[in-house]
Amino acid sequence: MAIGAFSAETTEARADEGAGEEHPPQLRQRLGQADLKAVPEARRALRELLTQWGRPGRSEIAELLTSELVTNALIHTHTDAVLTATVSPRGLRVEVRDFVARRPRLRVTNTDDGTHGRGLLLVQSLADAWGVRTHGVGKVVWFELDAGAA
Repeated sequence: MAIGAFSAETTEARADEGAGEEHPPQLRQRLGQADLKAVPEARRALRELLTQWGRPGRSEIAELLTSELVTNALIHTHTDAVLTATVSPRGLRVEVRDFVARRPRLRVTNTDDGTHGRGLLLVQSLADAWGVRTHGVGKVVWFELDAGAA
C-alpha cells in the first residue's frame, strides 16, 4: 500500500463490483509517519467524499476536525496512522487510528501557546460527538457530524 494514497469508495462503485448489498461511501487513507503533507491530502479526500455523498454542508468543519486529528496522530505518536471516514444516513464518522496506547488529553491553553494545543478543544466544541477508543495496539480518536448538518 502506498503511503499517502487514498480511495473514496462509493456505494455505486461497490455495486458495480457486484457486491449486491448497500455499503456506505467510505474513505480510507494510510498516513505516513510525520508526513504532514498528508494533512491537506486528507482534507481534499474528505471534501471529495462529502461531495460524492451529496451532502457537502459542513465540509469546512469536517475538514478542519479531520486535519486536527490527523496532525495530532502524526506529530504526537511518531508512527503511521490510518484515517477512515464513513458516511451514512445518520451522518459522517471520521476515525484516526494510530499505534501508540497513550491517550490524548485536552489541554488548557494560554496565549503563549500560539496555535498549539487547541486541536481537541476544537473537536470537542464543533463535533456532534467525539471520543477515544483503545484497541490492541494503539487507539482510535473519532468524531461524528449528524447528517442534518454534515
